[in-house]
Amino acid sequence: MHTLILVLLVIVSIALIAVVLLQSGKSGGLSGAISGGAEQLFGKQKVRGIDLVFHRLTVVLSVLFFVLTIALSYFGL
Repeated sequence: MHTLILVLLVIVSIALIAVVLLQSGKSGGLSGAISGGAEQLFGKQKVRGIDLVFHRLTVVLSVLFFVLTIALSYFGL
């Protein structure tokens, strides 16, 4: 059981890294980080298309990562 959870955790970790790296940036570099912060804070921007898919996949993979990590620590004892 420990080995199965460990293998699943490695696969989910690699998938999570890949999905995060494939997402588009929210700002245009350093100038976007300084001046675009207020725009992102006050302006509602809906995520559509492939960005929505990547966002949802990131949430699912991160929850799965934490569940597998807790399960690994439980079964690792």
